[in-house]
Amino acid sequence: MLRLSDLHASYGAAPVLQAVSLDVGAGETVALLGPNGAGKSTLLAAITGTIRQRSGAIVLDGREMVAEPTHRIVESGVRLVPEGRLVFAPFSVEDNLRLGALRLKGDLRERFDYVFGLFPRLEERKRQPAGTLSGGEQQMLAIGRALMSKPRLLLLDEPFLGLAPLIVHQIREALEKLRESGLTLLIVEQKLDIALSFAQRAYVLMKGRIVLMDTTESLARRSDLSDLYFALASR
Repeated sequence: MLRLSDLHASYGAAPVLQAVSLDVGAGETVALLGPNGAGKSTLLAAITGTIRQRSGAIVLDGREMVAEPTHRIVESGVRLVPEGRLVFAPFSVEDNLRLGALRLKGDLRERFDYVFGLFPRLEERKRQPAGTLSGGEQQMLAIGRALMSKPRLLLLDEPFLGLAPLIVHQIREALEKLRESGLTLLIVEQKLDIALSFAQRAYVLMKGRIVLMDTTESLARRSDLSDLYFALASR
């Protein structure tokens, strides 16, 4: 579904991504792993077009997207759940969700029902300003907002960061349902225990380069797993 080939991206004169290649098959869940500063969020920004200095190939269902603006990429079915949630704090939960469906036509009730079915807590708080929600509820809202547009590829940047174990479990259950429905997922994650038990394959990004690709089953069997980033950095 998604294929990146020889992707480069930079902020000004500072290169961040260097010759990155990866692919995500339709209906697959792939994890993008790496320590802080590896370039994981920049890679998602390159896919969604929010970083303009990029070259190489970004192919979605056979269509080259590297020169496309962000709104065209969104129209193609790609949605990002950003790190830090970035909800619109003064707006209600319901209005935040509605903003996620601006390009959809017709009655949005089916989309609201879908999101509220995944996250019943959002329905309970649908009139509440988003800024008054807990961190976990805001993460549910950020995911729900992305789902309102009926995406085909969902990009999640650190979806479990800073959340209590109970909320991690609830969000993971919702993501499991999305995966079972056939939605394609690319998840940026630092925590190996979460990523390896959830995704099917994983790429490790370090200093802007892909240094390892393997199935999560194989990665989980590595004897150096607890020190994986250190081991790869010392090569």
